[in-house]
Amino acid sequence: MARINIKGHEFEAVTARDSFSRRAVQYKNRIIASIGRLGLTIDDIDIELEPNVIKKAPASVSWYLDGHHLHYSHNSMNKYVDNLYVVFKVIDIKITDLIEERVTFEEFIREFSEDKDVAKKRKEARTTLGLGHEVDDMTVIDKAYKDLAKKHHPDAENGDTEKFKEINRAHKILKRELM
Repeated sequence: MARINIKGHEFEAVTARDSFSRRAVQYKNRIIASIGRLGLTIDDIDIELEPNVIKKAPASVSWYLDGHHLHYSHNSMNKYVDNLYVVFKVIDIKITDLIEERVTFEEFIREFSEDKDVAKKRKEARTTLGLGHEVDDMTVIDKAYKDLAKKHHPDAENGDTEKFKEINRAHKILKRELM
C-alpha cells in the first residue's frame, strides 16, 4: 500500500479491490460516525454516494457546525470509493485533533470552511487557469498558474492587476481543494 500525505497527515491509501459498493457505504457510515463525535446527526451531514463507485470521481461531504458550512472533498485516487476513504480518513484525523485539543475550534473551522457554491467556484477556477474540469494534478495546475501569473503580473509589460488577482484566487481555490 502506498502512503499519502494530505493536510499535513500521512497515512496508508487504501485501494478497494472488491465489494466496492459495500465499502463505499461503510466509508459513508464511518464519516457520519466521525462527524457525529462532534454532536451532529445525519441530518446535519450531506454526503451522496456516487452511483458508480468504481469510476474516477471526487468524493465529498458537507456539514454544518455552529452556523458554519464545512466541506471536504478529495479526487486524487482512481476510484470514487478510494476517494471516499481518503475523505473519511482526513475528517477522522482532524476531528480527533480537535477533540484531543491539538487544534482549536477556530482552526478546525478554518480548515473545512467553504462557501455553499464551492463546486461552481472550483469549476470556474479551472476555467480561469485554462484547464479542463477534470484536472486534479497540482503540478499541472501550478504550471498553468505560474505561466498566467507571469504573463499578467502588474509589473510585466501589458500586465493586468485584476486578471492577476483572479488567477491568484483561482490557484488558491484549487490548492485548498487538492492539498
